[in-house]
Amino acid sequence: MRFALDAEQRAFAATLDRMFSAAGTPSAVRAWARGEHGPGLALWERAAQAGVFALAAPEAYGGLGPLPVEVAVACTESGRHCVPGPLVETVAVTALLVRLAEADVAAPAREWVPRLCAGRARATLATPAGGPYALDADAADAVFVVTGTGGGHGAEADAPAAEAGDPPAELRLAPGHGPVLASLDPARRLARPCPGGVLLAAGPVVRDAATYAADWAACATAAQALGVGQALLGRTVEYAGRREQFGRAVGSFQAVKHRLADTLVALEFARPLVHGAAVALATGAGTASAEVAAAKVAACEAAYAAARTALQVHGAIGYTAEYDLSLWIGKARALRSAWGGPQECRRKVLHQGENIFHM
Repeated sequence: MRFALDAEQRAFAATLDRMFSAAGTPSAVRAWARGEHGPGLALWERAAQAGVFALAAPEAYGGLGPLPVEVAVACTESGRHCVPGPLVETVAVTALLVRLAEADVAAPAREWVPRLCAGRARATLATPAGGPYALDADAADAVFVVTGTGGGHGAEADAPAAEAGDPPAELRLAPGHGPVLASLDPARRLARPCPGGVLLAAGPVVRDAATYAADWAACATAAQALGVGQALLGRTVEYAGRREQFGRAVGSFQAVKHRLADTLVALEFARPLVHGAAVALATGAGTASAEVAAAKVAACEAAYAAARTALQVHGAIGYTAEYDLSLWIGKARALRSAWGGPQECRRKVLHQGENIFHM
């Protein structure tokens, strides 16, 4: 099957590319890492005006979708331009609240989703699938916390919903968050949500909605990683073409050509997996979780390989924090473990394959 974007989706990607290119995102990323959110929030407003945050919600809540493929397109461009902020988490919160509304728990969606779609609010999410920390809680208007859903985003997520004596799954609006902690990517600011807060929903519907939201988050993260890898490759090819050794551009050396070609092949193989996973989410396919996990592994490993290639070709300057390349290298490393690390995602794919084999 061929997963190719249509003309409208390609035009949307080109619009976002032009918008983010004109915004000078590296300075906004560095400001965000220092806790200065102004330039990053200006980017957020532009993304909202382009309809990015309306893509995950139906029209009944002020959205345009849900459109997982278009979300993947937007996240790819945000990764290519290293846009800071909890974009993935806001998408995941939107998906979670809409899923709860479909199960007749509509109050949280009515309160929050129209604001998220319009860019008037930012949200972040902490779940067992995503780890104990909330991304960019200090820049979010709401920190949503899911508890009692058991294992992570790996094969354990397919375990029975709950055992006797287990606490019920709950969705709460946290009353605040703890101190911001360092991350592999300085612009990914992590904090533990404070316990307690307003209980929004409880029971099996929360477990189902959290699993669904984790799939959206993993797919969006894979798309971001794809964009990060593309940016790293593009910058490295450009650098290899102008850096000279022994009177020749290093890009003309066979060993460098091989590394760059391997990176390109990995990214090109990951691209249809990301788009295919988004299509699976859009159609509600039973294999969607496994397809998302496969896309997450492929895209994040390709981006991580692109970061290693970029460092090797650039040499010592690639490690320099003042050099813009470092922003994408840090993000490639961080996204690799966000919303499901490589081992977790591979277990999920294997578990799905075993289920199909035994059907």
